[in-house]
Amino acid sequence: MRRSTREMSASFALEVLSKSPYVTMSMTRPDGTPYAVPLSLAQADEQTFYFHCAKEGEKLDCIAYNPIVCLSAVSRCKPTVGPKDNSFTLEFRSAIAIGRAEIVEDDAEKVKALKLICQRFLPHHMDAFDEAIKQSLSHTAVVRITLTEPPIGKRKEYDEHGEEKLN
Repeated sequence: MRRSTREMSASFALEVLSKSPYVTMSMTRPDGTPYAVPLSLAQADEQTFYFHCAKEGEKLDCIAYNPIVCLSAVSRCKPTVGPKDNSFTLEFRSAIAIGRAEIVEDDAEKVKALKLICQRFLPHHMDAFDEAIKQSLSHTAVVRITLTEPPIGKRKEYDEHGEEKLN
């Protein structure tokens, strides 16, 4: 990282990944070209994330070809004018993580993952979860991403005195 003073801890990066409304997952297509797609992820623990999708499509083709993926997220993104030098800049929090994506085959794990996703994005509608699972589990794919190295976080933010916050 060029600006090491902006590098943040793995726990900071996990917080960005877990709180961002969507995370971009980058993959490699079977023809070797890149493919990236924004996803709504739910975090199970410090190494495990889940998303759901259709049982066929480009994401699953990419994962079958090469299961190594890169996750990228940005939160608290705010254009601003630098308080000390009037430069046009951007305050942000970001994270990057490398992991291995695998299609979940076990129905119990699929239900657990889908429950995590629903609790994250629709917590006030959990009363409908069991019925939704009955209707959709058989035609829904769930993918587990297991981080294979510590995630990297980065931020640029200013304090109340206009000084850039460092690590």
